Amino acid sequence: MMHRKKYYFWIGMVGLIYLLAIPFVLYFFSNDSQPSVSTETKKISTVSKDQRMYRQDNRIYRQGDRGGYVWELQNRLKFLGFYTGPVNGIFTERTTRAVRLFQYEFGLVVDGLVGVKTKEKLWRATRHWQPNAQDQPVRASHGFSQRDIQLIAQAVHAEARGEPYIGQVAVAAVILNRVESDKFPNTPSAVIFQPLAFTAVADGQIWLTPNEEAKRATQDALNGWDPSGGALYYFNPATATSKWIWSRPQIKQIGKHIFCR
Repeated sequence: MMHRKKYYFWIGMVGLIYLLAIPFVLYFFSNDSQPSVSTETKKISTVSKDQRMYRQDNRIYRQGDRGGYVWELQNRLKFLGFYTGPVNGIFTERTTRAVRLFQYEFGLVVDGLVGVKTKEKLWRATRHWQPNAQDQPVRASHGFSQRDIQLIAQAVHAEARGEPYIGQVAVAAVILNRVESDKFPNTPSAVIFQPLAFTAVADGQIWLTPNEEAKRATQDALNGWDPSGGALYYFNPATATSKWIWSRPQIKQIGKHIFCR
C-alpha cells in the first residue's frame, strides 16, 4: 500500500511539472518559429524606403538651383563637414565645391552635379541627420515667403495662361531674374507692382486665382529652371505698342512671347 502511494505521488509530481512546463515550451517554440522583424528585415525595409525616395526625385541638382531640396542638400553636406557656407537653399559655387569634395572622397564622378548616385551616397552617409528647430530654413532678404510665391503664381497665371508650360516657367523666371538684378527692386511684390511693368497689374487680372499649372511653373522656376535664358523682359509682338521693347536684345521666342535682355 505504501509503495502504491509513493507511486501515485511521483506520478502526480511529474504531471504537475509537465503542466507547468507547457507554457514555457509553447513560448519558446512560438518565438523560435517566427523570425519577427530581424535586423536584416529592418535593413531591407530601410533600403526599400530609401530607394522609393530616390525614384521619386530623378532630377539633377546643379548650380543655380534654389529651393527646399537644395536647403536639405546643404544641411547634409554640412553634417559631414564638407559644406561650411550659409544654409539658404541656393545652389551657389560654394555648394558646388562641397559637392565635388564629397564626390571625390566617396569615389564618385567629380562633376559637381547631384544626380541619383551622388544623392543615394549622400543620403546613406547622412542617414542619422535629422532637421531640428535650428536647422529650419531661414527666409533671408533673398528668400521667398508663401505670399511671394503665391503672388508670382498669380502673375504667371494672369500673364501667360494659355501659353505652353515652358513659356509659363519662363515668365516666372523673368520675375526672379528681375529680383536678382540690380536694375529692379529686390522683392517679387516690388517687381510685379512696379509701375507699367506688367499688363496684368494694369488690367486687374493679377488678382485672378492661379491654376495648378501656374503654381507648378512658379515652383519649377524657383527650383532653378530658366527657359528664358536669363531674360529680364518679354513681350507679345502681336500686341506690343512700345518701340523701346523692340530695341532690347532678343534671346528667344516661346509661344507668343519674345524674351529679351
